[in-house]
Amino acid sequence: MDRNIMTTEPECYADVAPRGPEQTKNRVVGVLRELGDGGVVKPDSSFREGNFGIVRIARKDLNGAPFDMVVVAEIINPEHTGNEYRGRIIEVLGNPDSSDVKIEAVMRQFGLPSTFPEAVMKEVDGLPTDPTDDMIASAISAGRKDLRDLLTITIDGEEAKDLDDAISLERIDNGHMKLYVHIADVSNYVRENTALDNEALRRATSVYLADRVIPMLPPKLSNGLCSLNPDKPRFTLTAEMVVDTETGLTVSGDVYESVIMSDRRMSYNECFRILTEPMPGDGIDYGDIIGMLEQMNTLADSLRRMRERRGAINFETKETKVIMDEDGRPTEIMAYPINFCHGIIESFMICANEFIAEKFCKMNYPFVYRVHEDPDPIKITRFTNVAKFYGAIGTLRGKIAPLDVANYMMTIRDEDSRPALDTLLLRSMAKARYSSNNLGHFGLASSFYCHFTSPIRRYPDLYIHRIIKTYLHGEDQRKHFLPLVENVSAISSDMERNAVDAERASVDVKVCEFMKDKIGESFDGIITGIIDAGFFVMLDSTAEGFVAFRSMRDHYLFDERRYRAVGARSGNQLSIGQRVNVTLNLVDEDLRHIDFVMTEEELPKAKNKEQPGRRKQKTMARIRKKGRRRH
Repeated sequence: MDRNIMTTEPECYADVAPRGPEQTKNRVVGVLRELGDGGVVKPDSSFREGNFGIVRIARKDLNGAPFDMVVVAEIINPEHTGNEYRGRIIEVLGNPDSSDVKIEAVMRQFGLPSTFPEAVMKEVDGLPTDPTDDMIASAISAGRKDLRDLLTITIDGEEAKDLDDAISLERIDNGHMKLYVHIADVSNYVRENTALDNEALRRATSVYLADRVIPMLPPKLSNGLCSLNPDKPRFTLTAEMVVDTETGLTVSGDVYESVIMSDRRMSYNECFRILTEPMPGDGIDYGDIIGMLEQMNTLADSLRRMRERRGAINFETKETKVIMDEDGRPTEIMAYPINFCHGIIESFMICANEFIAEKFCKMNYPFVYRVHEDPDPIKITRFTNVAKFYGAIGTLRGKIAPLDVANYMMTIRDEDSRPALDTLLLRSMAKARYSSNNLGHFGLASSFYCHFTSPIRRYPDLYIHRIIKTYLHGEDQRKHFLPLVENVSAISSDMERNAVDAERASVDVKVCEFMKDKIGESFDGIITGIIDAGFFVMLDSTAEGFVAFRSMRDHYLFDERRYRAVGARSGNQLSIGQRVNVTLNLVDEDLRHIDFVMTEEELPKAKNKEQPGRRKQKTMARIRKKGRRRH
């Protein structure tokens, strides 16, 4: 939860930077309150980078907006050098208690569009619902491979509608398997410099809010014509790779245009059940799919072991899943359910992404890579200074390799603290981004990596499909793409960060809405972070809140070196990964944060004999003693 609370006397900044696809500047969202003969809007906490603080609205600038409603305000004097900003109301979103209004507010805050431009919809209207027989015959005649007879399945979550990828697998001689990763050929319909293409670049990514999806492409494409739905012919780009099951290495491969027909839409849970709890009727229901699933599991295990050997870092993080009723009200929150079948598909997508990136990098083609740069040595040193107090052995210094980090993390003995330490490690590293330069991917320990597998929801994938197809068609357009790939990379990176923030904000909205009527109830949770003012606790449901030290009976001192807090009088200790029992004290839906209070009696004592409070008292005594000698 974001705890950056706006103040009435902020430092002054000129503008709020344009945000999201809409790129709106100097607009804030908040609740309009009456003040004097006008009103004020206190911007939502997500506007921290602009830090406008209270925005005053003169009566003439209310524009008929009712008080106590969520509004969009435009700043009249963004260049102001004082501490008072003035604005005008340009839109009323509605009642702040409404679930829909809260999410609408998130969309405005992050510049997310609610509709597609008319020019885009006109282009989409001209597209068919499915590829016609004539379209398929013409494409095959022009060289597109017909793979409709190849056993092919998709595996996604039950709620997914935009099915980007499908899998086929064949066992061949010498302990090798042939893996086919079929990816929707979105670039067949989204042509360069059309209104549809320009809008896709503007959005750059689909945004998955807690209660809705803001798609990169109109639903006719994302859920229909491009989605690899079962029993429907679909145009695809296929990465065909021969993988050595002993080593997990790709020994050969090819990429080409294809047409497939998915035999079955599978879910992760369905595949998990078939592989772990087979039933007598499965053979009739699934036929050859069962054998292919077993082979997929074998191959994925080989790929996983290969990545572990080279040092890929496995982060343990939890995502929140919100269950809602028909009116969008949350009825349950939980950790997003994950099983090893998610890992099967993830392994195959990584394999395809690496194969494509290496192929085009070695041909020196202009490209859009997914990069994750080496971590900052200073930040890594700070991390190891904390990790050693949780059992980590050794150190990380100088030019470190991914395998060094992976091996270091394996030495951590305190398993309860591992998820929190994973989060600290993530914060110590650079953020993954898109780039026209191949800089490798540190987290995956990969020398070549790109995003090839999700062109329905990510523009970089769509764009490199366009590049790949010019190569497949024998068209040398390197000079055309060379000046464009960096701009595509920059826009895609910006929109991805914006989407991540918006998605988290929408989940925070729903979590607060779910928890607001549970004031006074107690919950078990784990300490995930500690700062000078208090500590964060994540409940088993993944709801996260804050316990302020000022709410506790003892005076707690934060030891940044050990990343723990110790009671000055009691010696009670608080550390990351520690399970605690907390009581819900406050839910602030405007600021989207939760406050807990806790029972201190259950806390363990600090292991060292001398507590921070006592050390501080002795130090002050020595200073006073020396002071008397000097005088």
